[in-house]
Amino acid sequence: MAATIQQGGERAVTAAEANRRFSHILRDVRQDGARFLVTAHGTPVARIIPTAGDDDVATERAKAALLSRLDSQPVVIGDPWTRDELYD
Repeated sequence: MAATIQQGGERAVTAAEANRRFSHILRDVRQDGARFLVTAHGTPVARIIPTAGDDDVATERAKAALLSRLDSQPVVIGDPWTRDELYD
């Protein structure tokens, strides 16, 4: 693939090249975390980047923190509510 490395480690590819080699580009993104900058007539028009990253890590941390907090909360069992209390 005729790709040049740009700042930030992105590989620049033309739109035509991206079209011809799309499955290979996706494989590189999935397996190696590669990032591509797609250009049309020398102008950047799109980026192809991995979806997994900081957002997934932050989500997993938040989920773990919530579950930990829920585990530490005491279970409170009170009297059942009446219908009037529920709809008041």
